[in-house]
Amino acid sequence: MKYITKAARLNKPYDIELIERELECGEDDVIVKNHLIGICGSDKNFYRGFMPPKTAEFRQEPKFPFLLGHESGGTVVEAGSKVRGYAVGDRVMAFGWNNNYAEYFKTPAFQLQPVPDGLDMDIAALGEPVACAMYSGLNCGAQLGDTVVVMGAGFSGQIIAQCAKKKGAEKVIMVDVLDGKLQVAKKLGCDLAINSKQQNAPEIIKDITRGTGADVVVECAGTADSFNTCSEIIKHNGKFVFYSWVTTPVALNISRWHDDGLEFINTCLVHHTWQERYVWTPAVFRPVIQGSINIKALVTDEFPLSKIKEGFDLADKDEAAIKIVFRP
Repeated sequence: MKYITKAARLNKPYDIELIERELECGEDDVIVKNHLIGICGSDKNFYRGFMPPKTAEFRQEPKFPFLLGHESGGTVVEAGSKVRGYAVGDRVMAFGWNNNYAEYFKTPAFQLQPVPDGLDMDIAALGEPVACAMYSGLNCGAQLGDTVVVMGAGFSGQIIAQCAKKKGAEKVIMVDVLDGKLQVAKKLGCDLAINSKQQNAPEIIKDITRGTGADVVVECAGTADSFNTCSEIIKHNGKFVFYSWVTTPVALNISRWHDDGLEFINTCLVHHTWQERYVWTPAVFRPVIQGSINIKALVTDEFPLSKIKEGFDLADKDEAAIKIVFRP
């Protein structure tokens, strides 16, 4: 069976449109009818013209025109003859770049994940970014009594901060440059929110920790300034958690990394093997299903898919928007 779908194509920077595509299910493929689609920070970078080098994540060259999208989830409408584990009617989350800004998308089965029982489909459709952030929060090394600093109050940073607090951190500090995002962090349980444009974050953190530094720092902003602030505020032998995707070379204070014996933790779930992801994902959603972590408060704006240009324009111009979603 063939499926005709509206799908997003990024022709050049700031030029996105919906085109008509025809999808046909191959023997190893699954066709999914989308429920909801989210804008990732990487999508926003692509929209602005910052295309990264090709990696294993990309099954198409990262160049214009680019068939955009990976954050979505929905219901299986067809599975190929060689597909095992998925059937028509199954609820699934996408974990791959398959032009997901669309009514329907086609994907190899290994780039899907079953939706855990009890998970709201609005959250499940954001399963990839939620799972990545939850995995990071649960595996960041935060311990009872720690001081944890999260650099970057976007979607992932907000989830990681909530996890660190639930894991027993004595103080969770959010650092960002936007008051709107910092206010959300405070509402969701952060002990202190610092606007690094208006305040001296290293001095404040040094004072709070009596000169010792943070036990754990989580880098979620993806800038050279953020990485180097993390390097400055972390304690001797502290835990430095990598989360954000930096696509351009940056200058780093590696001397501090060496001399202070820092521990580095790469927590991005989606960049592990799909077999590891398949094992870890159900566990990381358990606190979400239980209501311990607030995800819906982070969805700040919603558009119909037909207004994809308006949604990306907002993402580009309103840095206070945390998660923008589209409904097909």
